[in-house]
Amino acid sequence: MSHRKFEHPRHGNLGFLPKKRARRHRGKVKSFPNDDPKKPVHLTAFLGYKAGMTHIVREVDRPASKLNKKETVEAVTIIETPPMVVVGVVGYIVTPRGLRAYKTIYAQHLNEECRRRFYKNWYASKRKAFSKYSQKWNDDAGKKALDNDFKQMTK
Repeated sequence: MSHRKFEHPRHGNLGFLPKKRARRHRGKVKSFPNDDPKKPVHLTAFLGYKAGMTHIVREVDRPASKLNKKETVEAVTIIETPPMVVVGVVGYIVTPRGLRAYKTIYAQHLNEECRRRFYKNWYASKRKAFSKYSQKWNDDAGKKALDNDFKQMTK
């Protein structure tokens, strides 16, 4: 390609580089905030997709600015957050190399939509995922084991 005689603007946003197929269709949380053991248990991440952008008109509230108490147009990002269902709890332990999963406790009832995610080929499978695990919630020995796991996770 030959040189250009005049300057030219970029074509496309550099934020979207490299232009290639995504590895996974659902995003992944790459870092979590530092945990404070004094605070109660809470969600540390939430799934959301960038659905697009638009603009809004809002009143600026910055006393030092010339735009104070005046309306301005700003760009906003629309993030779509589909409904999430909690299916389990993971307890972490601190090691010299960082956090490591200590124990995982799943819910008593996992619906078919959730169990489908654990199979590559649902229609050809026997659909036995979590069938034995859910029996832990029914008998006394299993409930004691689950209570022990909860107590160890809260330490």
